Amino acid sequence: MPLAKSPSIVDLNDRSREIFRVIVDTYVTTGDPIGSRTIARRLDQNLSPATIRNVMADLQDLGLLSAPHISAGRVPTEIGLRLFVNGLLEIGSLTEDERREIESRCATAGRSIEEAMEQVSEMLSGLSHHAGMVVAPHSEKALTHIEFVHLGGGRALVILVDESGIVENRVIDLPPGLPPGALVQASNYLQARLVGRHLTEARREIEAELEAHRTLLDQLTQKVVEAGLAVRAGEGRSGTLIIRGQARLLDDVTAVSDLERIRELFDALEAKESLIRLVDAAERGQGTQIFIGAESELFRHSGWSMIIAPYKNTREQIIGAIGVIGPTRLNYARIIPMVDYTAKAIGRMLG
Repeated sequence: MPLAKSPSIVDLNDRSREIFRVIVDTYVTTGDPIGSRTIARRLDQNLSPATIRNVMADLQDLGLLSAPHISAGRVPTEIGLRLFVNGLLEIGSLTEDERREIESRCATAGRSIEEAMEQVSEMLSGLSHHAGMVVAPHSEKALTHIEFVHLGGGRALVILVDESGIVENRVIDLPPGLPPGALVQASNYLQARLVGRHLTEARREIEAELEAHRTLLDQLTQKVVEAGLAVRAGEGRSGTLIIRGQARLLDDVTAVSDLERIRELFDALEAKESLIRLVDAAERGQGTQIFIGAESELFRHSGWSMIIAPYKNTREQIIGAIGVIGPTRLNYARIIPMVDYTAKAIGRMLG
């Protein structure tokens, strides 16, 4: 038996489209099922509840609607939401206040690139009322400065500055019993070997030198140097993942099954591999990408969606991505332009 064809917008007449639009708009706003009488009051057309129920039955047969409870109203399925986003969604626009907030949060004055990206992630969470996600760029420029600054409490700050002026700050733990002057010695050692070179390019050479004991550094200072080399270790091509506002995903919890879905999502976000794959998919696409429910690997248990957009450097190379994660009833019309504008603002900031 041949597989059933997925419904398309051409399968719906004007009446069906309008009823379907009201159902989706209500679901996005409230998360609740909607019945035929409520739809009749919200339609511009003068249709009876019986006529509307017949249309809803047809939409359900197409797989676009479902009935979560007996005798209750209808809600869109994930297939229905995809059809709506692809064919009926009218994208909104940002307010001037929202544009100004995005621009100010994307500014890097007095902050490292990672600090700015953390602000962007928090801003996306606040504006969308869901979880904000940023993949911070992994700098591939040559370094102009590296320095260790003692913070007290057995910790130090590693300061990296690349040739474009981007500053990265990372806190590392210091080995117990570190002698006075060790941080200066470690800074001088790496400064002499790294300036004008890429960290990834010089790391193996320095590590081989340390392993062969061809240095005048004592063992504790060598550990500091190794910690300095490791500040970017583990950052793949996609950079550093920053997620803020996970607690907002608890806002719509109404049942134990919802808590289980939240736990599974948190586990996936913690693992990060699936999310990096989605970021890679966004990089391969053109512009803002929308992943609804189980059509993505990350949300294999359904119930979640993500809107994500890549951002570029001055050479038009994609170097990271930003996005919003939330339930499938995201306000797509509002969040899509928000994510798109923020991605462009980050590109301007990096320029």
